[in-house]
Amino acid sequence: MAGRITALLFAIFLLVTACDTTPHHGRTLEQIKQSGKLVVLSENAPTIWYIDREGNPTGPEYEMLYAFARHLGVEVDFRIKDSLKDIFKDIDAGKGDLAAATITITAERKKKYLFSKPYQDVTQQVVCRRDNVQPESVNDLTGLEITVIAKSSYSELLTELKKTHPDLAWNETSDLTTVQLLESVWEREIDCTVADSNVVDINRRYYPELIAPFNLSREQQVGWLMRAGQDDLKQEIDKWLQTFENSGKLAQLMEKYYGFFRAFDYVDIRKFLKRIDSRFPKYRSYFEVAGEKYNLPFTLLAAQAYQESHWNPKAKSPTGVRGIMMLTINTANAMGVDNRLDPEQSIMGGAKYLARIKQRFASDKVKEPDLTWFSLAAYNIGRGHVRDAQTLARQQGKNPDLWSDIRTVLPLLARKEYYKNLHYGYARGNEPVRYVQRIREYQHILENEIQ
Repeated sequence: MAGRITALLFAIFLLVTACDTTPHHGRTLEQIKQSGKLVVLSENAPTIWYIDREGNPTGPEYEMLYAFARHLGVEVDFRIKDSLKDIFKDIDAGKGDLAAATITITAERKKKYLFSKPYQDVTQQVVCRRDNVQPESVNDLTGLEITVIAKSSYSELLTELKKTHPDLAWNETSDLTTVQLLESVWEREIDCTVADSNVVDINRRYYPELIAPFNLSREQQVGWLMRAGQDDLKQEIDKWLQTFENSGKLAQLMEKYYGFFRAFDYVDIRKFLKRIDSRFPKYRSYFEVAGEKYNLPFTLLAAQAYQESHWNPKAKSPTGVRGIMMLTINTANAMGVDNRLDPEQSIMGGAKYLARIKQRFASDKVKEPDLTWFSLAAYNIGRGHVRDAQTLARQQGKNPDLWSDIRTVLPLLARKEYYKNLHYGYARGNEPVRYVQRIREYQHILENEIQ
């Protein structure tokens, strides 16, 4: 009898739970701290959270949330969802403390949710394939096959635009990611999609035929999303974000993940992708051996070599530097290289030289990944000029140990009012900035292509 009563009560409980329409409230800040865990709903994407080549989680949102959780004294528990629609569904159900997936702050969303202080600006862009269609305005989108992510800010904006462009039509999907939609455009499976500018910047390196013919929106802001009522969590996030920004750490993070995506050169990237297949395999083992010997990522060495010579072992510059790593005679002699045109010797010599530069900067306060960017700049322009840039950075109240500051100072070395008071004098300071930027871009593409 007692067993039947217990079963009946349990059945009633399940029925009540299933019919419960009471809104779920997010956990308070104190409850999060007491639990020792911050539950974050997110997506797997290069601009959010992803697993790197070593099998470790990384990404701009990951690093920020990890730092915020450490500030709270708790662990961060990422719940990776398949779509933005699933993220909103789980937030509504109280299954996460906040959502972090480069979520655009829109007026419509603010009616229902709380947003943190914004930490990034993006622009919604129409994305098509250059040899397919090239619309120049919203009017030109009529009649095209357009697909966007369901429940996204793209969908919201298109819905708003339809009020003034009634013939505008599009499809929505929860089964594909924005990156997959970009690939569908590249494969000509659909005409166009809409994506945030930071996502477009990254993925054009893998699909160089993609173009963004016009912006669909003005600049918009991105933030972390919470349920209404989680005011204490929002206030804590905002306070922490302000400190994070004031310390320069936010700028460092943006530089780390986006700093090398400046101008896009279609011809160069297309050629690079082809040479990864045709030239890179001939020299890959040399880069791997050199990287292991000198504790440098072999993809970094390969990217540097491409920037130097386009992987041409017989390359020669007007100034006399030669070989796949473009070594001067003096550097080659110092590194024990007998034949600069021998690709194996050149790669080992270049790796040894870069490692030696890194050792000299390592005694300073420069930390990775900035240490690598400083060293590459010194490989290009000379260590003395980089030291001058650090001196100039101090004089201007900037941080001499951050690449994000040094790259803004280096171009000043070509201006007389600055270089006349510096130890090493004039230098074409724009060159090392471009040099580092291109190597970072090549490395990023190479790592994606050879996975």
